[in-house]
Amino acid sequence: MWLAEREWRAREDVHVERMREWTVPHQRRRSLGEKHPVLDFLFTYYSHPPSHLERWQPGPGVVLGGPSARRFLDRKGYQEVDGGITLDPRAFTERHVRTSRYVLSLLETTASRRPRLSCFGLHEWAMVYRLPAGDVRHAQLPLRLGSGGTDEVVESLGVRCGHFDAYRFFTDAARPRNELRPTRETQRDLDQPGCLHVGMDLYKWAYKLGPFVPSELLGDCFALAADIRLLDMRASPYDLSSLGHSPVRIETAEGRAEYAREQAAFARRAAPLRARLIEHYRTLLTEHDV
Repeated sequence: MWLAEREWRAREDVHVERMREWTVPHQRRRSLGEKHPVLDFLFTYYSHPPSHLERWQPGPGVVLGGPSARRFLDRKGYQEVDGGITLDPRAFTERHVRTSRYVLSLLETTASRRPRLSCFGLHEWAMVYRLPAGDVRHAQLPLRLGSGGTDEVVESLGVRCGHFDAYRFFTDAARPRNELRPTRETQRDLDQPGCLHVGMDLYKWAYKLGPFVPSELLGDCFALAADIRLLDMRASPYDLSSLGHSPVRIETAEGRAEYAREQAAFARRAAPLRARLIEHYRTLLTEHDV
């Protein structure tokens, strides 16, 4: 596909403006030394820098026309061809191949499963279970039910978390209470589309391949992760009223039902993005004869 300069620059402007809704406030807070217990996660747990999130990439198979396209040659992986600038297929290295094989397998097996909607977001509660108040991750926020009340919820409801990257942050006292023992090796066996962290991780699988994933797909996955993260924290034991967010009170039957409804809605929203990533990974591996 060949894009005239006016076409690709318009796409670039839309992407940059869209991502700056999140990147500009984050960079401002960081310059002031301020923390945001909801949104910082998107830039600290996930390792993609804000400047790279803003950077528009056309993805493979696109030739950018016009003199301005030459600035892409300053980035790793681009080359000049007849008609303009495009990604160099040789930049898709053996490391990219290995990553693609693993991620594609993970995405495909996750997509084959039905969403499970019975965890109720208790992973965040398990991360503070029996911790002194000053040791919790977001100590600037009060716990809605206090330390004792938080511990009672964990003990009364039980924990059913299958996502390793949530489970590994459980307190030592909480891990034995989890019904599952997820590991990195069992991630492909346990990840399922109802899990909020699995939905957010679509963003990670989008940026893992760098310029070989078009920025429109990356941006869609990031926007999903940002919205999921808000539910993640609204259902947590923290009081977010100072940030203008009401709680999802999973300690009540009504709150658990609300959480499951929103969890199901995010699973439906994530499904087409997962399908797009699967198709993209398959195409990349096919085009590189893997």
